[in-house]
Amino acid sequence: MADYQHILLAIDLTPECEPVSNRAVDLARRYEAQLTLLHVVENMPVEPGNELMIPPATTVESELLEHAERRLRQLGERLGVPSDRQHVTVGQTKREIVYFAEEENVDLIVVGSHGRHGLALILGSTANAVLHGSPCDVLAVRI
Repeated sequence: MADYQHILLAIDLTPECEPVSNRAVDLARRYEAQLTLLHVVENMPVEPGNELMIPPATTVESELLEHAERRLRQLGERLGVPSDRQHVTVGQTKREIVYFAEEENVDLIVVGSHGRHGLALILGSTANAVLHGSPCDVLAVRI
């Protein structure tokens, strides 16, 4: 088995993500691999003709992106990951992680797993979807 060269930490930026990010950093150091951070802001579907008094979707989305970029930058600084390897994108989390891994020739994806059971398990988790769609190895770190 070849050593990992490029590790992707797909992170949700919740307070519980620390063990996941620590594991990714540890692996990157052990393998002397490049570590890249990715956070996906989920699409916010907006129904045309909806008369609710909410800000336009573009305003909400841009605020979510700005907040995510700021939080990811803070995490990147703490982990020692340069800004050119910190990425925030918009889309469906599962698809975006797999797409990014394919495009960037990642050979290990590190994600958090809540170890859900019952209905949450039936509906599927991000870690499970990434595992089954990934072009490379996936490490699901239990949260």
